[in-house]
Amino acid sequence: MYKHRKKIGGWLFFLIAIGLFAVQMGYFFLQSRYFMEYVDNRIFYVINILIVICMVFSIFLLLSVTKNWKVITTSITMVLILLHVGLFINQSYKTKHIVSISPDLKNVLVIKENRESGQARYYRTYFGILARPKESLPYKTKDEFKVKWVEKDIAAVTYKAADNSIHQYIGTYGDRNGGYSYSYVGPSIHGQWKGENARVISAPKGITIDYNGKTEKYSWDSIVQFGTLAVVLVKNNEATWTIALNENFKSNANEPIPPSGEITLYKATMDNNEPITMKYVSAD
Repeated sequence: MYKHRKKIGGWLFFLIAIGLFAVQMGYFFLQSRYFMEYVDNRIFYVINILIVICMVFSIFLLLSVTKNWKVITTSITMVLILLHVGLFINQSYKTKHIVSISPDLKNVLVIKENRESGQARYYRTYFGILARPKESLPYKTKDEFKVKWVEKDIAAVTYKAADNSIHQYIGTYGDRNGGYSYSYVGPSIHGQWKGENARVISAPKGITIDYNGKTEKYSWDSIVQFGTLAVVLVKNNEATWTIALNENFKSNANEPIPPSGEITLYKATMDNNEPITMKYVSAD
């Protein structure tokens, strides 16, 4: 009975090792052909360590190994594991990984920063574990990032640039118009919106923010759109606010009625702060 269980365990470890090896081979193919990467580069070394461990266990359970060979095999295993742990740590020093999962576990935000150059890239994810570079962040970064999911499919990344200026990058993973056409956030929220100590006015000349009695006006040239779900308002070459369309938002663009649902106002700051939910008030 013991030998039977031992064999089953040995074959199980062997199959796991083969499966993980196949994953790595698939990764190499996707990387060379489609420039795919793991969402965290260190996953590569973790999988290699698991392959080594599973293979060693399968050998010990399936084969009759002498004491000397057990010592040799264990020593080689330890060397390989320590080598990969070293590579894992080295990767941590070279690259900062910003990986954040949405509240509904359906979307993953991935940004990788080269610590030496200060260049950060935003990635689109596939199958949860793989990612492909989409674009570089416009400013050299300073190893300081703050991620906030303002909606299930909208992630606001606030970061410091090398010159200490504050910027925001918005990862968007959905749409609000069925995906049939590209839509602009500013015109779709035309009118006044009110939230706690805040008011947003979207008009033909731009967007006005009234927060705690302080009014700021932004022309369309100072408003940067991300996808079809959010815009970032910029003043003096720094991000100041993000406006995002909530999941229940409807522009009603083709109907003679005002937009419905809610929008979110989120201040660009490295301090801890919460998004402000805004409700439609009037067209003027």
